[in-house]
Amino acid sequence: MQKITFNEYIALSTDRKHRETFKAYSNVERGEGGFDFRIVPNPDLVIMTEEEQRLENAMQIGNGAERAARMLAFQLDRIFRPHKPVLVAEGDSWLQFPILVDEIVDHLAEEFAILSLAAAGDTADNMVHGDLEPGGSEYLTNLRSQKEHVRAFLFSAAGNDIIGEDRVTKKSALFDIINDFSGDENDVAGHINDQVLTERLGKLRAAYEKVISDIRGEPGLERLPIIIHGYDYAFPFPHVENDPRNPLHAKNNEWLGEPLDRRRFPVATQQQRDLRRAIVALLIDRLYDMLADVAGDPASTRVWVVNCRDAMPDVSDWIDEIHGTTAGFAKVTERVRQLLDGVLASG
Repeated sequence: MQKITFNEYIALSTDRKHRETFKAYSNVERGEGGFDFRIVPNPDLVIMTEEEQRLENAMQIGNGAERAARMLAFQLDRIFRPHKPVLVAEGDSWLQFPILVDEIVDHLAEEFAILSLAAAGDTADNMVHGDLEPGGSEYLTNLRSQKEHVRAFLFSAAGNDIIGEDRVTKKSALFDIINDFSGDENDVAGHINDQVLTERLGKLRAAYEKVISDIRGEPGLERLPIIIHGYDYAFPFPHVENDPRNPLHAKNNEWLGEPLDRRRFPVATQQQRDLRRAIVALLIDRLYDMLADVAGDPASTRVWVVNCRDAMPDVSDWIDEIHGTTAGFAKVTERVRQLLDGVLASG
């Protein structure tokens, strides 16, 4: 590959149309948690002075760079492609996976102008209550600013509270929800701490209800379509012999395998590995039950739930334990797109 200057590299970092080129000139440095990784220039391909090297060491290309690139893309869409329907998106890594993977928002960007507030690793509590602006939460102030144009609001906020990690402590959310392995490889429900799960889902429910209430209380947004989604049936690592997943940005067992290992769940046989996934699947089902109850009847509430279960049925659809590959997320996005098209067509 032809070498480029550091200035050219920085320009590529905010150009979402040339993500593959940017990745080709980059290396990935893992951090303490799954989303603390840094995207850094490959010194063999990017020419840097000593001063530029010092500047690069102070930079954090990841969530921040992706967010800046998306804000710029939205502004350009509004100026040069005003026909594109406007969406506002708030959420976690299924709506923004920094740079390495094209997720739901990336796949929808050709058809929609998307004002994305999402950040990998974010939690429902932080989205609803953290760092409130003078006018309220970030999603509400931005919905208010786009009131004349926005066609729907996408909200994705439950993953890090159930199968992800705490954004502050970097500890797995799953560990406290499951019990130690009992020795019964056929018992799925018995390995779940129902008290902790019920408490966790209750807090999530309150957060979702507040988001919906905030939006419905804003003049002009009383009937704005709100699209929420759960997650797919993830595969704890390892799920098969010679599990092919080996992410650059995280440990193989970053979110699910590690807490299951600590709870002493064995992985020697396929039945044992299937039990681990069945436990995660039951948690996902419980999450969908809560989301469906919050949404109620979309005909009256104008809140829809996208069912992502079994959209990515193969281990090869996943880049790590809880995120799809670009191709895997394309399958999830097709379900989101179908629902959005139907909702927007019905007015």
